[in-house]
Amino acid sequence: MEESDGEDMTETPELPLEIIIYILSFLHASDRKEASLVCHSWYIASQDHCFQKNATFCFPASASSLELVRGLARRSNCSLRISQLDGFSVSRSLLLEVGLCLGSRVESLALPGSSITEASLLSLLPRLTSLRRLDLSGLDSLFMSGAFLSREEHRQQVRSALCGLEELDLSDLRYLSDLTFNRLTWCTPRLRRLSLAGCHIAFEFDPYQGCPVGAVEDSSALLSLRNLKKLLMEQKSTLIALDLSRTSITPESLRTIAQVQDLVLKELYLQGCKELTDYSMEILVKHQPGLLKLDISSCTELTSRSVDAVARGLKSLTHLSLSRNWKITEKGLADQLSVASLRSLDVSECLHVSGTEMVKGLKGSGAGRARLETLSLKSCTYIQMCSVLLHPMANTDV
Repeated sequence: MEESDGEDMTETPELPLEIIIYILSFLHASDRKEASLVCHSWYIASQDHCFQKNATFCFPASASSLELVRGLARRSNCSLRISQLDGFSVSRSLLLEVGLCLGSRVESLALPGSSITEASLLSLLPRLTSLRRLDLSGLDSLFMSGAFLSREEHRQQVRSALCGLEELDLSDLRYLSDLTFNRLTWCTPRLRRLSLAGCHIAFEFDPYQGCPVGAVEDSSALLSLRNLKKLLMEQKSTLIALDLSRTSITPESLRTIAQVQDLVLKELYLQGCKELTDYSMEILVKHQPGLLKLDISSCTELTSRSVDAVARGLKSLTHLSLSRNWKITEKGLADQLSVASLRSLDVSECLHVSGTEMVKGLKGSGAGRARLETLSLKSCTYIQMCSVLLHPMANTDV
């Protein structure tokens, strides 16, 4: 073996993984990404769970996902999105593993594209004692029979685990009824956010009983306005966000919700509620003046009268979506852009918006001008780009 000319051929010992992780912890995310290219060890260290904040782990119900679940046991908390669950043994084994290995570590759970059984879900939920967000959207298999949470012992177990749940997504459930809705929300007494988007809610008339909603006690076939109002009254001290998008809510029903005593909503989503009128918007802003986020996109009966009402009544508004409201014109947009708190405005596909009034609002000075961060003018075919003076900090989608 030839000797080198005075060079030391001794290899530098590799640093322990824990030391590399500690070193990387002093770097910003962009610098840590660059450091991960140094070598394989540094790449492995950069992928440590301590650097993964607010990460959601998405995986299907399969045998190979079992090892992933076991690996997540190192994390102090995690968010899961498990798809393709069914009633077969692989899904049951996976949910059992989630309950045993992660249990109190799971903060968020979503089960998209699944046909999960009640027995499988009830074997898991009582173990998720730290759950803050639960997404059951589209899980018709749970609610089709109407027997979900019908047993008192199951309700007690689920309530014990979910008493701290803050967000519940029940959107796009065709078979949600008064009975199942009441059982489930009894288990979640401190909700802050509730989504019923796309649900079949009987706001005015019960098609099964042939009478006005509310004349019959809890229905096993549909969800009624009476029961929704009951929930809002019970949880008014915590509930701040409500999503009723793509429902058949009527002006009178919106008025009923807005006037629930001591209910103070911060976010309201009414996308695609085609029966709403300008009058209903005026009532809404009168009784819910503290709204910060309002989505009234695709409410095709609304006109610029609604924009005027929002500009006058919601002085703390930060996000407003008027997208695809074809009757809205320039009128009122200047006043809307004088709301100093406004940060995001979406007027995409508002065909009669040219930008003239927006210029006046954006030219305002001092406190009398919105400091927009995002502005969407997508498909506004008559927009005059040469005349629209965009806010220097705005992220504009044209």
